Amino acid sequence: MQDSNGTQQLDAAKKQAKTFKVAAVQMASGPNVLANLGEARRLIERAADQGARLVVLPEYFSIMGLNDTDKLAVREQPGNGVTQSFMSKIAREHKIWLVGGSIPLVANKPDKIRNACLVYDDKGEQVARYDKIHLFNLELGNEHYDEGLTIEPGKQVVVVDSPFGRIGLAICYDLRFPELFRAMHDVNIIVLPSAFTETTGRMHWEVLVRARAIENLAYVVAAGQGGYHISGRETHGNTMIVDPWGRVLDRLPRGSGVVVAEIDPSYLASMRNSLPALSHRTITSSLK
Repeated sequence: MQDSNGTQQLDAAKKQAKTFKVAAVQMASGPNVLANLGEARRLIERAADQGARLVVLPEYFSIMGLNDTDKLAVREQPGNGVTQSFMSKIAREHKIWLVGGSIPLVANKPDKIRNACLVYDDKGEQVARYDKIHLFNLELGNEHYDEGLTIEPGKQVVVVDSPFGRIGLAICYDLRFPELFRAMHDVNIIVLPSAFTETTGRMHWEVLVRARAIENLAYVVAAGQGGYHISGRETHGNTMIVDPWGRVLDRLPRGSGVVVAEIDPSYLASMRNSLPALSHRTITSSLK
């Protein structure tokens, strides 16, 4: 006969071992917020119909303006706004956890925004917010980007506990800074809403996404903007879901669509048991 503690442990192990589906949405957003939300709804519904319980939207899914300053006009107050209401409602309607890519929220400085990733649970409640820490800057040929002109950086690493394990939040350019992901500690899933440029993405995107999965022995759900935008900008796309061994489980090279893959907690646990690299770390911030 098994005692109550043993039964609880067995039930917990069974629950942890269950597989589940996640989805990453790819878009080529434009300057019209309502049109973008309509496209996001269509793709979220497709993901939910395929059984996804966790859905990740791309960076700036609600607006990719003609100019960098366009997002200032549609920034929202935390907890109030068209885009936030949309995310809460659709998460509740489809009983999914929704990672709201990123949207512009008000900042401390009136001429800037916070590039914020919001997470909603299956009841439509916001359970986490991450403000992008690393701001993209590129001067290469005819391409010029300086996010610091319009964005106020965040300062806090964010991990959210969920029914799917510990989820670490990052946005686009954060991908290049492995110390951010180490600071998350033992996360099960890393979500990465992005709008990588075609120039940098062509050479670096997949390499970096797979590297973050391998070195953290975690699943990575990388949802990107992918295609040509009205502003003339081209984003790389290649939205993908990668497992802890670095295998690409599903990908979408270009255009609007959804990628879906199954996450297996028992497989993740076995990988970490077979290769306990996370427990072998000896270089930490405390070492001089």
